[in-house]
Amino acid sequence: MAGLRAWWDGLRARVSYRTRGDDTQAAAGDAHSVQAAESLRTLLDDPHIPTVVRSGLAADFTRLETMLKKLERGELHIAVFGRVSVGKSALANALLGEDAFTVGVLHGTTRDATQRAWREVAGSGVHLIDTPGIDELDGEAREKLAFEVAAICDLVVFVVDGDMTQRELDALRTLARTERPLLVALNKADRYGDDERARLLDRVREHVRTLVREDDVVAVSARPAPQKRIRVEADGSEQAELRELAPDIAALRDRLSVIIEREGKTLAALNASLFAGRLSDQVGQRIAEARRELAAKVIRQYCLAKGVAVALNPIPVADLLAAAALDAALVMHLGRVYGLPLTKSEAGSLIAVIFAQLAALMGAIWSVHLVASALKGVSAGLSTLVTAGAQGALAWYATELVGRAAEKYLVAGKSWGDKGPKRVVAEIVESLDRDSILREAREEILGRLRKADGR
Repeated sequence: MAGLRAWWDGLRARVSYRTRGDDTQAAAGDAHSVQAAESLRTLLDDPHIPTVVRSGLAADFTRLETMLKKLERGELHIAVFGRVSVGKSALANALLGEDAFTVGVLHGTTRDATQRAWREVAGSGVHLIDTPGIDELDGEAREKLAFEVAAICDLVVFVVDGDMTQRELDALRTLARTERPLLVALNKADRYGDDERARLLDRVREHVRTLVREDDVVAVSARPAPQKRIRVEADGSEQAELRELAPDIAALRDRLSVIIEREGKTLAALNASLFAGRLSDQVGQRIAEARRELAAKVIRQYCLAKGVAVALNPIPVADLLAAAALDAALVMHLGRVYGLPLTKSEAGSLIAVIFAQLAALMGAIWSVHLVASALKGVSAGLSTLVTAGAQGALAWYATELVGRAAEKYLVAGKSWGDKGPKRVVAEIVESLDRDSILREAREEILGRLRKADGR
Protein backbone atom coordinates (compact mmCIF):
# COMPACT_ATOMS: atom_id res chain seq x y z
CA MET A 1 0.00 0.00 0.00
CA ALA A 2 2.98 2.29 0.53
CA GLY A 3 3.60 2.41 -3.23
CA LEU A 4 0.08 3.51 -4.10
CA ARG A 5 0.03 6.01 -1.23
CA ALA A 6 3.33 7.53 -2.40
CA TRP A 7 2.00 7.72 -5.95
CA TRP A 8 -1.23 9.37 -4.80
CA ASP A 9 0.58 11.82 -2.53
CA GLY A 10 2.96 12.69 -5.34
CA LEU A 11 0.04 13.21 -7.68
CA ARG A 12 -1.67 15.53 -5.21
CA ALA A 13 1.56 17.49 -4.87
CA ARG A 14 1.79 17.92 -8.63
CA VAL A 15 -1.83 19.03 -8.73
CA SER A 16 -0.97 21.88 -6.36
CA TYR A 17 1.21 23.37 -9.14
CA ARG A 18 -1.48 23.42 -11.81
CA THR A 19 -1.60 25.83 -14.70
CA ARG A 20 -4.54 28.23 -15.01
CA GLY A 21 -6.25 25.82 -17.43
CA ASP A 22 -5.81 22.99 -14.95
CA ASP A 23 -7.25 25.18 -12.21
CA THR A 24 -10.36 25.67 -14.30
CA GLN A 25 -10.63 21.93 -14.83
CA ALA A 26 -10.13 21.28 -11.11
CA ALA A 27 -12.82 23.83 -10.26
CA ALA A 28 -15.17 22.05 -12.66
CA GLY A 29 -14.39 18.76 -10.93
CA ASP A 30 -15.13 20.29 -7.55
CA ALA A 31 -18.41 21.68 -8.85
CA HIS A 32 -19.37 18.29 -10.26
CA SER A 33 -18.64 16.65 -6.90
CA VAL A 34 -20.79 19.19 -5.05
CA GLN A 35 -23.67 18.77 -7.49
CA ALA A 36 -23.48 14.98 -7.33
CA ALA A 37 -23.37 15.03 -3.52
CA GLU A 38 -26.44 17.27 -3.42
CA SER A 39 -28.35 14.96 -5.75
CA LEU A 40 -27.45 11.95 -3.59
CA ARG A 41 -28.55 13.70 -0.39
CA THR A 42 -31.81 14.76 -2.03
CA LEU A 43 -32.58 11.18 -3.00
CA LEU A 44 -31.55 9.81 0.39
CA ASP A 45 -33.69 12.34 2.28
CA ASP A 46 -36.71 12.39 -0.05
CA PRO A 47 -39.74 12.18 2.30
CA HIS A 48 -42.05 11.16 -0.55
CA ILE A 49 -40.44 7.74 -1.01
CA PRO A 50 -42.73 5.19 0.70
CA THR A 51 -41.23 3.03 3.43
CA VAL A 52 -42.08 -0.14 1.53
CA VAL A 53 -40.08 1.11 -1.47
CA ARG A 54 -37.09 2.04 0.71
CA SER A 55 -37.20 -1.40 2.31
CA GLY A 56 -37.29 -3.13 -1.07
CA LEU A 57 -34.27 -1.13 -2.24
CA ALA A 58 -32.43 -1.12 1.10
CA ALA A 59 -29.16 -2.43 -0.35
CA ASP A 60 -29.16 0.24 -3.04
CA PHE A 61 -29.83 3.03 -0.55
CA THR A 62 -26.97 1.72 1.61
CA ARG A 63 -24.70 1.82 -1.42
CA LEU A 64 -25.89 5.34 -2.13
CA GLU A 65 -24.84 6.39 1.39
CA THR A 66 -21.44 4.77 0.81
CA MET A 67 -21.05 6.69 -2.44
CA LEU A 68 -21.92 9.96 -0.73
CA LYS A 69 -19.24 9.36 1.92
CA LYS A 70 -16.81 8.43 -0.85
CA LEU A 71 -17.49 11.73 -2.60
CA GLU A 72 -17.10 13.66 0.61
CA ARG A 73 -13.72 11.99 1.25
CA GLY A 74 -12.58 12.64 -2.32
CA GLU A 75 -11.89 8.96 -3.05
CA LEU A 76 -11.56 7.29 -6.44
CA HIS A 77 -12.22 3.59 -7.02
CA ILE A 78 -10.37 1.65 -9.72
CA ALA A 79 -11.45 -1.90 -10.63
CA VAL A 80 -9.17 -4.50 -12.21
CA PHE A 81 -11.08 -6.82 -14.55
CA GLY A 82 -10.17 -9.75 -16.82
CA ARG A 83 -9.77 -13.49 -17.29
CA VAL A 84 -8.42 -15.88 -14.70
CA SER A 85 -4.61 -15.83 -14.48
CA VAL A 86 -3.97 -12.81 -16.70
CA GLY A 87 -2.37 -11.17 -13.68
CA LYS A 88 -5.14 -8.96 -12.29
CA SER A 89 -4.12 -9.45 -8.68
CA ALA A 90 -0.43 -9.13 -9.50
CA LEU A 91 -1.11 -5.85 -11.27
CA ALA A 92 -3.14 -4.55 -8.33
CA ASN A 93 -0.31 -5.54 -5.98
CA ALA A 94 2.22 -3.79 -8.21
CA LEU A 95 0.17 -0.59 -8.12
CA LEU A 96 -0.14 -0.87 -4.35
CA GLY A 97 3.51 -1.67 -3.78
CA GLU A 98 2.68 -4.65 -1.57
CA ASP A 99 1.06 -8.09 -1.75
CA ALA A 100 -2.43 -7.15 -0.65
CA PHE A 101 -4.16 -9.49 -3.10
CA THR A 102 -3.65 -13.24 -3.37
CA VAL A 103 -1.82 -14.29 -6.53
CA GLY A 104 -2.14 -17.81 -7.94
CA VAL A 105 0.20 -19.42 -10.47
CA LEU A 106 -1.97 -21.96 -12.24
CA HIS A 107 -5.50 -20.83 -11.53
CA GLY A 108 -7.22 -17.64 -10.50
CA THR A 109 -7.46 -17.24 -6.78
CA THR A 110 -9.93 -14.35 -6.53
CA ARG A 111 -12.93 -16.67 -6.39
CA ASP A 112 -15.27 -15.07 -3.85
CA ALA A 113 -17.84 -13.82 -6.38
CA THR A 114 -20.61 -15.74 -4.65
CA GLN A 115 -19.90 -13.92 -1.40
CA ARG A 116 -18.44 -10.63 -2.58
CA ALA A 117 -17.79 -9.76 -6.20
CA TRP A 118 -14.86 -7.53 -5.28
CA ARG A 119 -12.40 -6.68 -2.52
CA GLU A 120 -11.17 -3.21 -1.73
CA VAL A 121 -7.80 -2.02 -0.54
CA ALA A 122 -7.61 1.62 0.49
CA GLY A 123 -4.72 3.77 -0.54
CA SER A 124 -4.73 7.43 0.39
CA GLY A 125 -7.59 8.58 -1.77
CA VAL A 126 -7.51 5.65 -4.24
CA HIS A 127 -9.20 2.30 -3.77
CA LEU A 128 -8.27 -0.71 -5.88
CA ILE A 129 -10.88 -3.39 -6.47
CA ASP A 130 -9.81 -6.90 -7.48
CA THR A 131 -12.47 -8.99 -9.23
CA PRO A 132 -12.99 -12.69 -9.96
CA GLY A 133 -11.92 -13.95 -13.38
CA ILE A 134 -14.54 -14.00 -16.11
CA ASP A 135 -13.53 -17.35 -17.67
CA GLU A 136 -15.93 -19.60 -15.86
CA LEU A 137 -18.89 -17.21 -16.01
CA ASP A 138 -21.60 -17.48 -18.63
CA GLY A 139 -22.81 -14.39 -20.47
CA GLU A 140 -25.50 -13.50 -17.96
CA ALA A 141 -23.25 -13.95 -14.91
CA ARG A 142 -20.45 -12.05 -16.62
CA GLU A 143 -22.76 -9.15 -17.37
CA LYS A 144 -24.05 -9.15 -13.79
CA LEU A 145 -20.49 -9.04 -12.44
CA ALA A 146 -19.54 -6.25 -14.82
CA PHE A 147 -22.43 -4.07 -13.74
CA GLU A 148 -21.88 -4.84 -10.05
CA VAL A 149 -18.23 -3.82 -10.32
CA ALA A 150 -19.08 -0.76 -12.38
CA ALA A 151 -21.62 0.31 -9.79
CA ILE A 152 -18.88 0.92 -7.22
CA CYS A 153 -15.92 1.98 -9.35
CA ASP A 154 -15.04 5.09 -11.30
CA LEU A 155 -12.52 3.59 -13.70
CA VAL A 156 -11.88 0.05 -15.02
CA VAL A 157 -8.52 -1.44 -15.95
CA PHE A 158 -9.16 -4.44 -18.22
CA VAL A 159 -6.20 -6.83 -18.14
CA VAL A 160 -5.22 -9.17 -21.00
CA ASP A 161 -2.05 -11.18 -21.53
CA GLY A 162 -2.11 -11.68 -25.30
CA ASP A 163 -4.30 -11.21 -28.34
CA MET A 164 -7.87 -10.74 -27.13
CA THR A 165 -10.37 -13.60 -27.13
CA GLN A 166 -14.02 -13.27 -28.12
CA ARG A 167 -15.05 -13.68 -24.48
CA GLU A 168 -12.76 -10.82 -23.47
CA LEU A 169 -14.18 -8.61 -26.21
CA ASP A 170 -17.74 -9.45 -25.13
CA ALA A 171 -16.89 -8.61 -21.52
CA LEU A 172 -15.24 -5.34 -22.56
CA ARG A 173 -18.30 -4.36 -24.59
CA THR A 174 -20.48 -5.07 -21.57
CA LEU A 175 -18.26 -2.89 -19.41
CA ALA A 176 -18.45 -0.14 -22.01
CA ARG A 177 -22.23 -0.13 -21.62
CA THR A 178 -21.77 0.80 -17.95
CA GLU A 179 -20.40 4.17 -19.11
CA ARG A 180 -17.20 3.84 -17.09
CA PRO A 181 -13.84 4.97 -18.54
CA LEU A 182 -11.80 1.96 -19.66
CA LEU A 183 -8.08 1.26 -19.88
CA VAL A 184 -6.65 -1.94 -21.33
CA ALA A 185 -3.41 -3.29 -19.87
CA LEU A 186 -1.46 -5.86 -21.91
CA ASN A 187 0.18 -7.70 -19.04
CA LYS A 188 3.17 -10.08 -19.14
CA ALA A 189 4.69 -7.92 -21.86
CA ASP A 190 8.15 -9.15 -20.79
CA ARG A 191 7.40 -12.43 -22.58
CA TYR A 192 7.61 -10.69 -25.95
CA GLY A 193 10.38 -9.04 -27.87
CA ASP A 194 10.06 -5.35 -28.76
CA ASP A 195 8.72 -5.92 -32.28
CA GLU A 196 6.30 -8.64 -31.24
CA ARG A 197 5.06 -6.54 -28.31
CA ALA A 198 4.49 -3.56 -30.63
CA ARG A 199 2.52 -5.73 -33.08
CA LEU A 200 0.47 -7.22 -30.26
CA LEU A 201 -0.36 -3.78 -28.87
CA ASP A 202 -1.51 -2.71 -32.34
CA ARG A 203 -3.81 -5.76 -32.60
CA VAL A 204 -5.32 -5.08 -29.18
CA ARG A 205 -5.86 -1.42 -30.06
CA GLU A 206 -7.57 -2.44 -33.29
CA HIS A 207 -9.89 -4.81 -31.38
CA VAL A 208 -10.96 -2.12 -28.92
CA ARG A 209 -10.73 1.03 -31.06
CA THR A 210 -14.46 1.77 -30.77
CA LEU A 211 -14.42 1.24 -27.00
CA VAL A 212 -11.07 2.49 -25.69
CA ARG A 213 -8.84 5.37 -26.74
CA GLU A 214 -5.52 4.37 -28.28
CA ASP A 215 -3.53 6.07 -25.50
CA ASP A 216 -5.45 4.02 -22.94
CA VAL A 217 -4.06 0.70 -24.21
CA VAL A 218 -0.67 0.12 -22.56
CA ALA A 219 1.82 -2.69 -22.02
CA VAL A 220 2.87 -3.72 -18.49
CA SER A 221 4.71 -6.47 -16.67
CA ALA A 222 3.15 -6.77 -13.23
CA ARG A 223 5.21 -9.79 -12.22
CA PRO A 224 8.11 -10.26 -14.66
CA ALA A 225 9.62 -13.71 -14.98
CA PRO A 226 12.83 -14.04 -12.93
CA GLN A 227 15.99 -13.38 -14.94
CA LYS A 228 18.57 -16.10 -15.07
CA ARG A 229 22.16 -14.96 -14.66
CA ILE A 230 25.53 -16.58 -14.09
CA ARG A 231 27.49 -15.58 -11.02
CA VAL A 232 31.27 -16.19 -11.03
CA GLU A 233 32.62 -17.28 -7.67
CA ALA A 234 36.06 -16.34 -6.25
CA ASP A 235 37.43 -19.74 -7.21
CA GLY A 236 36.36 -19.20 -10.81
CA SER A 237 33.36 -21.52 -10.66
CA GLU A 238 30.06 -20.39 -12.11
CA GLN A 239 26.72 -20.51 -10.36
CA ALA A 240 23.35 -20.00 -12.06
CA GLU A 241 20.84 -17.94 -10.13
CA LEU A 242 17.43 -16.38 -10.70
CA ARG A 243 17.05 -12.67 -10.07
CA GLU A 244 13.62 -11.25 -9.35
CA LEU A 245 12.76 -8.23 -11.49
CA ALA A 246 10.77 -5.23 -10.35
CA PRO A 247 7.31 -4.76 -11.88
CA ASP A 248 7.25 -2.59 -14.98
CA ILE A 249 3.95 -0.72 -14.78
CA ALA A 250 5.14 2.81 -15.51
CA ALA A 251 2.97 3.16 -18.63
CA LEU A 252 -0.20 2.28 -16.74
CA ARG A 253 0.73 4.30 -13.66
CA ASP A 254 1.46 7.36 -15.78
CA ARG A 255 -1.77 7.00 -17.73
CA LEU A 256 -3.80 6.64 -14.54
CA SER A 257 -2.06 9.68 -13.10
CA VAL A 258 -3.04 11.79 -16.10
CA ILE A 259 -6.66 10.66 -15.98
CA ILE A 260 -6.99 11.11 -12.23
CA GLU A 261 -5.27 14.47 -12.27
CA ARG A 262 -7.51 15.83 -15.02
CA GLU A 263 -10.75 14.02 -14.44
CA GLY A 264 -10.66 12.20 -11.09
CA LYS A 265 -13.30 14.22 -9.24
CA THR A 266 -15.50 14.43 -12.31
CA LEU A 267 -15.31 10.65 -12.78
CA ALA A 268 -16.30 10.01 -9.17
CA ALA A 269 -19.14 12.53 -9.48
CA LEU A 270 -20.29 10.99 -12.76
CA ASN A 271 -20.29 7.50 -11.29
CA ALA A 272 -22.30 8.63 -8.27
CA SER A 273 -24.72 10.57 -10.46
CA LEU A 274 -25.25 7.62 -12.80
CA PHE A 275 -25.97 5.34 -9.87
CA ALA A 276 -28.27 7.89 -8.27
CA GLY A 277 -30.07 8.28 -11.59
CA ARG A 278 -30.58 4.54 -11.94
CA LEU A 279 -31.75 4.29 -8.33
CA SER A 280 -34.11 7.21 -8.85
CA ASP A 281 -35.56 5.38 -11.86
CA GLN A 282 -35.94 2.24 -9.77
CA VAL A 283 -37.64 4.20 -7.01
CA GLY A 284 -40.01 5.69 -9.55
CA GLN A 285 -40.75 2.26 -10.98
CA ARG A 286 -41.33 0.75 -7.53
CA ILE A 287 -43.63 3.60 -6.55
CA ALA A 288 -45.52 3.23 -9.82
CA GLU A 289 -45.79 -0.54 -9.29
CA ALA A 290 -46.95 -0.08 -5.70
CA ARG A 291 -49.55 2.45 -6.82
CA ARG A 292 -50.74 0.19 -9.63
CA GLU A 293 -51.07 -2.76 -7.24
CA LEU A 294 -52.93 -0.64 -4.69
CA ALA A 295 -55.12 0.90 -7.41
CA ALA A 296 -56.00 -2.59 -8.68
CA LYS A 297 -57.07 -3.62 -5.18
CA VAL A 298 -59.09 -0.43 -4.72
CA ILE A 299 -60.84 -0.87 -8.08
CA ARG A 300 -61.69 -4.47 -7.27
CA GLN A 301 -63.07 -3.50 -3.85
CA TYR A 302 -65.33 -0.89 -5.42
CA CYS A 303 -66.34 -3.29 -8.20
CA LEU A 304 -67.44 -5.81 -5.60
CA ALA A 305 -69.16 -3.19 -3.44
CA LYS A 306 -71.01 -1.72 -6.40
CA GLY A 307 -71.92 -5.08 -7.89
CA VAL A 308 -73.36 -6.39 -4.63
CA ALA A 309 -75.11 -3.09 -3.83
CA VAL A 310 -76.78 -3.02 -7.23
CA ALA A 311 -77.74 -6.69 -7.01
CA LEU A 312 -79.23 -6.36 -3.50
CA ASN A 313 -81.15 -3.12 -4.04
CA PRO A 314 -84.73 -4.01 -5.13
CA ILE A 315 -85.55 -0.47 -6.32
CA PRO A 316 -84.61 -0.17 -10.02
CA VAL A 317 -83.50 3.49 -10.05
CA ALA A 318 -82.10 3.71 -6.54
CA ASP A 319 -79.43 1.13 -7.32
CA LEU A 320 -78.19 3.24 -10.23
CA LEU A 321 -77.93 6.30 -8.00
CA ALA A 322 -76.01 4.31 -5.41
CA ALA A 323 -73.72 3.06 -8.17
CA ALA A 324 -72.97 6.63 -9.25
CA ALA A 325 -72.05 7.56 -5.68
CA LEU A 326 -69.67 4.59 -5.48
CA ASP A 327 -68.06 5.56 -8.78
CA ALA A 328 -67.41 9.06 -7.43
CA ALA A 329 -65.91 7.61 -4.24
CA LEU A 330 -63.73 5.28 -6.33
CA VAL A 331 -62.35 8.12 -8.45
CA MET A 332 -61.57 10.22 -5.37
CA HIS A 333 -59.88 7.22 -3.70
CA LEU A 334 -57.70 6.66 -6.77
CA GLY A 335 -56.75 10.32 -6.70
CA ARG A 336 -55.35 9.83 -3.20
CA VAL A 337 -53.50 6.68 -4.27
CA TYR A 338 -51.70 8.63 -7.02
CA GLY A 339 -51.08 11.67 -4.86
CA LEU A 340 -53.45 13.81 -6.91
CA PRO A 341 -56.52 14.41 -4.71
CA LEU A 342 -59.79 15.20 -6.49
CA THR A 343 -62.65 17.31 -5.17
CA LYS A 344 -66.21 16.00 -5.47
CA SER A 345 -66.75 18.43 -8.31
CA GLU A 346 -63.61 17.21 -10.14
CA ALA A 347 -64.60 13.59 -9.56
CA GLY A 348 -68.10 14.24 -10.91
CA SER A 349 -66.75 15.97 -14.00
CA LEU A 350 -64.28 13.15 -14.64
CA ILE A 351 -67.00 10.49 -14.32
CA ALA A 352 -69.25 12.46 -16.67
CA VAL A 353 -66.50 12.51 -19.31
CA ILE A 354 -65.82 8.78 -18.90
CA PHE A 355 -69.50 7.81 -19.05
CA ALA A 356 -70.06 10.01 -22.09
CA GLN A 357 -67.38 8.04 -23.93
CA LEU A 358 -68.66 4.70 -22.63
CA ALA A 359 -72.22 5.55 -23.66
CA ALA A 360 -71.04 6.27 -27.18
CA LEU A 361 -69.04 3.06 -27.33
CA MET A 362 -71.32 0.69 -25.44
CA GLY A 363 -74.87 2.02 -25.52
CA ALA A 364 -76.25 -1.49 -25.88
CA ILE A 365 -74.72 -2.61 -22.62
CA TRP A 366 -76.24 0.25 -20.68
CA SER A 367 -79.65 -0.56 -22.26
CA VAL A 368 -79.33 -4.11 -20.95
CA HIS A 369 -78.36 -2.68 -17.57
CA LEU A 370 -81.61 -0.63 -17.43
CA VAL A 371 -83.71 -3.60 -18.58
CA ALA A 372 -82.15 -5.82 -15.93
CA SER A 373 -82.90 -3.15 -13.34
CA ALA A 374 -86.57 -3.14 -14.32
CA LEU A 375 -86.81 -6.93 -14.45
CA LYS A 376 -85.34 -7.29 -10.96
CA GLY A 377 -88.33 -5.56 -9.37
CA VAL A 378 -90.92 -7.92 -10.88
CA SER A 379 -89.07 -11.23 -10.90
CA ALA A 380 -89.22 -13.74 -8.12
CA GLY A 381 -87.24 -16.68 -6.74
CA LEU A 382 -84.21 -17.91 -8.63
CA SER A 383 -84.93 -15.69 -11.63
CA THR A 384 -84.61 -12.65 -9.35
CA LEU A 385 -81.30 -13.97 -8.07
CA VAL A 386 -80.01 -14.61 -11.58
CA THR A 387 -81.23 -11.25 -12.85
CA ALA A 388 -79.69 -9.48 -9.84
CA GLY A 389 -76.42 -11.30 -10.45
CA ALA A 390 -76.42 -10.24 -14.10
CA GLN A 391 -77.14 -6.63 -13.25
CA GLY A 392 -74.53 -6.63 -10.51
CA ALA A 393 -72.00 -8.08 -12.95
CA LEU A 394 -72.69 -5.27 -15.42
CA ALA A 395 -72.27 -2.74 -12.62
CA TRP A 396 -68.97 -4.42 -11.69
CA TYR A 397 -67.79 -4.21 -15.30
CA ALA A 398 -68.80 -0.56 -15.57
CA THR A 399 -66.84 0.27 -12.42
CA GLU A 400 -63.83 -1.59 -13.78
CA LEU A 401 -63.96 0.62 -16.86
CA VAL A 402 -64.42 3.79 -14.81
CA GLY A 403 -61.55 2.86 -12.49
CA ARG A 404 -59.15 2.01 -15.32
CA ALA A 405 -60.00 5.19 -17.22
CA ALA A 406 -59.64 7.35 -14.12
CA GLU A 407 -56.29 5.67 -13.38
CA LYS A 408 -55.00 6.53 -16.88
CA TYR A 409 -56.11 10.12 -16.37
CA LEU A 410 -54.31 10.35 -13.01
CA VAL A 411 -51.11 8.62 -14.16
CA ALA A 412 -50.84 11.26 -16.88
CA GLY A 413 -51.07 13.99 -14.24
CA LYS A 414 -54.80 14.72 -14.50
CA SER A 415 -54.67 14.75 -18.28
CA TRP A 416 -55.96 12.66 -21.18
CA GLY A 417 -52.75 13.42 -23.09
CA ASP A 418 -52.57 13.70 -26.85
CA LYS A 419 -55.06 10.89 -27.42
CA GLY A 420 -57.96 12.55 -25.65
CA PRO A 421 -60.64 10.80 -23.54
CA LYS A 422 -62.35 9.08 -26.48
CA ARG A 423 -59.29 7.14 -27.58
CA VAL A 424 -58.09 6.40 -24.04
CA VAL A 425 -61.47 4.95 -23.04
CA ALA A 426 -61.73 3.02 -26.30
CA GLU A 427 -58.30 1.42 -25.73
CA ILE A 428 -59.33 0.38 -22.22
CA VAL A 429 -62.54 -1.21 -23.52
CA GLU A 430 -60.53 -3.05 -26.18
CA SER A 431 -57.93 -4.27 -23.69
CA LEU A 432 -60.36 -5.80 -21.20
CA ASP A 433 -61.86 -9.26 -21.63
CA ARG A 434 -65.48 -8.33 -20.96
CA ASP A 435 -66.83 -11.89 -20.91
CA SER A 436 -64.31 -13.15 -18.37
CA ILE A 437 -64.87 -10.10 -16.15
CA LEU A 438 -68.64 -10.56 -16.28
CA ARG A 439 -68.31 -14.27 -15.57
CA GLU A 440 -66.04 -13.68 -12.57
CA ALA A 441 -68.30 -10.90 -11.32
CA ARG A 442 -71.48 -13.03 -11.60
CA GLU A 443 -69.87 -15.90 -9.71
CA GLU A 444 -68.60 -13.63 -6.96
CA ILE A 445 -71.89 -11.73 -6.61
CA LEU A 446 -74.10 -14.85 -6.75
CA GLY A 447 -71.96 -16.43 -4.07
CA ARG A 448 -72.46 -13.39 -1.85
CA LEU A 449 -76.20 -13.28 -2.55
CA ARG A 450 -76.65 -16.96 -1.76
CA LYS A 451 -74.79 -16.50 1.52
CA ALA A 452 -77.01 -13.52 2.33
CA ASP A 453 -80.14 -15.66 1.60
CA GLY A 454 -78.74 -18.61 3.57
CA ARG A 455 -78.67 -20.88 0.54
